[in-house]
This record gives sequence, C-alpha cells and structure tokens, in this order.
Amino acid sequence: MAKQMQVARLLTMLTSLLFLYLCVLVFAHAAQVNRTFTVAGHSGEIAVAEMGGRSYVEIEALTRLANGSLSFKGNQIILILPTSNTNVSTTSASGLTKEFLKAAIEQMSDIREWRSTLVSAVQRGFPITNDWMKSFSDAAHHNLRLASLAASSESDKNAFQLLTNEFNNMKQLSDRFVKANESRTYTGTNALDNDPLDQRVLNCGHSLAAMAASGQFVDDGSCH
Repeated sequence: MAKQMQVARLLTMLTSLLFLYLCVLVFAHAAQVNRTFTVAGHSGEIAVAEMGGRSYVEIEALTRLANGSLSFKGNQIILILPTSNTNVSTTSASGLTKEFLKAAIEQMSDIREWRSTLVSAVQRGFPITNDWMKSFSDAAHHNLRLASLAASSESDKNAFQLLTNEFNNMKQLSDRFVKANESRTYTGTNALDNDPLDQRVLNCGHSLAAMAASGQFVDDGSCH
C-alpha cells in the first residue's frame, strides 16, 4: 500500500513537471514571434520582444531610430526627441554643414551685438551716427559673405536666405535711427518699445539660434 502511494506521488510530480515544461515551450514560442517596430518619417526598424501579452523594444535602439538622445539624471532616464511641428518645414535631412554653421554663428553674433548697442543707445538718448552703426553693419556683412561662400548643402542655402533677411531687417532698423539723427528728428528713449521691426529682428535671432543648436534647417516664419 505504501509503495502504491509512492508511485502515485511520483506520477503526480512527473505530470506537473511535464506541464511546466510545455508552458515554457509555449512561452518561448510566443516570445520568438518576428515583429518589428518603425517610427513614421524615419528609416529603419527595430525588433520587438513580447512577454506577458506586452510588447517591448530597447530604449537605445528606439533612440537611434528616432534620431534622439538619452540623458541620465539620478534614477531617471530621459529620452529627448527632435521637435516636431506641422507648421515647420524641414527641407533637408543632411542638416547644416560645419563650415556654414561656423560662419552663420559669427554673423548672428554680430547682429546681436549690433542690435544690443542700438537698443542701449536709444534708451540712453545717445545720438545714432552712421559711422558708429556702419562698423557693426560691415562686420555682419563680412560674415554674411563668408556664410554665403560656405553654403554647400540645400539646407545651408535655405538658412542663408534667412540670415540675409535678418541682416536686411537689422540694417533697415539701424538706418531709421541714423536718418532720424541726421535730420535732427527727436527720438524718444522708448522708441523701440513694441517696435514691430525690432521684434522681428529679435524673434528671427531666436529662431536662428535654435536652428544652429539643432544643426537642422527649420523655417518657422520668424525671419520673413
């Protein structure tokens, strides 16, 4: 009787092990289903793993596929993706070239210094002379020419047009105050408050700075 009970227990244990083994085979088969993950607008694909009825992809692979980047802060893993905006048009996946960016950044720096000097002079009531403003104009125009020579990709050429618009708008703004000084026209210290052309120059500068930081041509309309 005792022997029969031992045999029964052994059969029960073997049956349980067989059932567990079959479950493992089924799970392994399900996990090996060949599925891939793609991101609209990006070339390439990554493998998908399925466990417990859920789908998983590697963070690093997803980051590469979406042209993003990862950063780590304490216990956090932060995925940074390129900004997407339906109102923004990107014309080239190749991005801005290194030489063009170098000249463009120099030109943008000249424009910022030019505008900063003009704003400060107006607010303090200083006379805006042609010789004074021409030194800033010549420096910005010189680097604009260097940017033109460095422009090689389609993105470079499109970005150069925005740089030119920024230069022309800044020169128009500067010339207005030079002419006012030459004609002895009174200019108030608040003359640039809410000035549309000055705001256009400022907004375009912010847009160009963001473009230089991303290395991609993006026209959001600020420089037109």
